[in-house]
Amino acid sequence: MSPSGSQRSSHDNECSLRRTNSLPGRLQSPLNHQVMPSAQPLPHLITMTPSQSPNGLETEIKGSFRLSRTASVTLLVVSTGLVAVCAELLVHSIEYLVENTGVSQAFIGLIILPIVGNAAEHITAVTVAGKNKMDLAIGVALGSSIQIALFVTPIIVLLGWCLNTEMSLYFSLFETVSLFASAFIVNYLVLDGRTNYLEGALLISAYIIIALAAFFYPSCENLSMASGPHGARAC
Repeated sequence: MSPSGSQRSSHDNECSLRRTNSLPGRLQSPLNHQVMPSAQPLPHLITMTPSQSPNGLETEIKGSFRLSRTASVTLLVVSTGLVAVCAELLVHSIEYLVENTGVSQAFIGLIILPIVGNAAEHITAVTVAGKNKMDLAIGVALGSSIQIALFVTPIIVLLGWCLNTEMSLYFSLFETVSLFASAFIVNYLVLDGRTNYLEGALLISAYIIIALAAFFYPSCENLSMASGPHGARAC
């Protein structure tokens, strides 16, 4: 082998050795001389912040207080009973409200009761939308409506059949048109996956129009008395 060849091979070996970083060299590197935290909190003691929350909501864990299974079930049963009592009182007060104030049942059923019953979903959707999490806000708003339309209403019909109480899915013409128009507008605006202030203003305007129409819409008894069979057919 020529001297130039041996010098070239030795030079390559030196270069290869220089390019190889050993473990002690990496440990002694100035980039790794960083102050490590003295103690890391355990995973089950980490306080969740809004950025760490899995559902995007503000979640803060304080302490380690937890309800037992028995206490949770008891609290759920008591809360359900109180809600049932409140619903019973609300239903009996609707007839008195309609007779003495002149407010139509359509306005109570389409506007007042949904606002009161879905207040928690409304607050959650507005709060999440204010944090620019529109997917979650739309999911909360539409999920509540879908649950009422496809689950709660058929369950009520089945319970009415079991209790020998007349509960049907028959809606008046005004309620059917309002439901169809609302579903059509929401589906058209949500279809592209985008939103802006103009679409929000359109939805609010549609809601106000339906609310005003429901407030001034006469009851079925008044329609039948004023228009005869044609008015009764419109109910």
